[in-house]
Amino acid sequence: MKEIISSLELLLSQLIAPLEWIMLFFVLGGGLFLLFYSRAYPLTQIKKAFGLLIKKEENQGISRFQALSAVLAATVGLGNISGVAIAIHMGGPGVLIWMWLTAIIGSIIKFFSCTLSVQLREKESNGDPLGGPMYYMTLGIKKWGKPLAIFFSIAGIFGVLPAFTANQLTQTFMNVIEPNQYVLLGDLGWKILIGIILSIISATVIFGGLKSIVKVTSNLVPFMVFLYFLMGVFILMNNASDIIPTFKLIFFEAFNTNTAVTGGFWGLVILGVRRAVFSNESGVGNAPMYHGQSQSSKGTDEGLVAMLGPLLDTVLVCSITGLIVIISGAYKIPELNGIVLTLEAFRILFFGFGDVLLLFVVSVFGISTLLTYSYYGVKCFGFLTHPKWGRFYNYFYIGSIVLSAIVTVEVVIGVIDLAFALMCIPNMIAILWLSPHVKKEMQSRKWI
Repeated sequence: MKEIISSLELLLSQLIAPLEWIMLFFVLGGGLFLLFYSRAYPLTQIKKAFGLLIKKEENQGISRFQALSAVLAATVGLGNISGVAIAIHMGGPGVLIWMWLTAIIGSIIKFFSCTLSVQLREKESNGDPLGGPMYYMTLGIKKWGKPLAIFFSIAGIFGVLPAFTANQLTQTFMNVIEPNQYVLLGDLGWKILIGIILSIISATVIFGGLKSIVKVTSNLVPFMVFLYFLMGVFILMNNASDIIPTFKLIFFEAFNTNTAVTGGFWGLVILGVRRAVFSNESGVGNAPMYHGQSQSSKGTDEGLVAMLGPLLDTVLVCSITGLIVIISGAYKIPELNGIVLTLEAFRILFFGFGDVLLLFVVSVFGISTLLTYSYYGVKCFGFLTHPKWGRFYNYFYIGSIVLSAIVTVEVVIGVIDLAFALMCIPNMIAILWLSPHVKKEMQSRKWI
């Protein structure tokens, strides 16, 4: 079994390598183009975005607050708490710089993509909106939009599987609780059991459809983000004297090619982009699937709200996690990676039981992520078949949770990075091609 897993890890790394550069070009290059194309206007309208977030419209669909909450449920969670630890483990403290820069650029990408998801969308038979990358591709790009949409949706079916979340939740439980000391089932037995429990919890919500998912996440996410923020700020205030030296270390290591990961400076940049894209999903095309269901009548209103996502989940939450991991020194322990590394950092800095508190936070974050990711797969499968058949994807999704709980984190990261890259490329092509639609609406509203 170990030989099979090792071979799979090697195969995935070989497949991902050439796609990394293409993704880097589209996310950074495309994002910078959109930044100048929009004259950076969206970034100056953060106050207006928060105002729109709480303003409702009397149209069919979900509210902007519910859309953003659902997206944050997928991104603020293990991607920020565990993903940033993986990035630091692989590339050192300097990788945070490239995650921050990618997040700022990513906020512009989300503005454009989620604006398009409202501008170019269809309606279901009951009148509810039906939006997302596959729809703005087919409606906006007449000749080759459909092939792009099909390619995107096939990659999406695998990219939104609950692999990472189920794997890291299981690992958290195994490391903090150590259940074998109470009931001897063996590591594999406990992982299978945890996978089954997560499957049952997820099934009770996701089979209720979109409205069931957003109802749960809009109640859970704001509270859990606030709780994690309080924990993080308390730890940082308790170690205030280490914050400035840590920032100096981060900036020094970001340009220190002698200690960078394999691949030198550009290897470090690619790692930061990969982990930031995994953290906030900018350019991947997931967020427009929720924001495309919004009540918003103006695409640019939805775009401004969507833009808040990367700023909250990567610039805020990832920064808290990254600083704690670095200040604790836990990242220097070679055998620690992923959620195990973050747990150890919180244990060290929070009176020896921070890992237990983090277990609670991670569990809620992880379950909310499991709920929201299912809808992405439903949208992709529904597009490939028929919107009414999309719900059948949930059976495949639920079944994959158990498998995800028992494989290694390296395999999980490899599968997701590969699928996200394959989603990102056609989505960024479509966003860049259709960006004049967004600029036209901005000009009509006299924004630029």
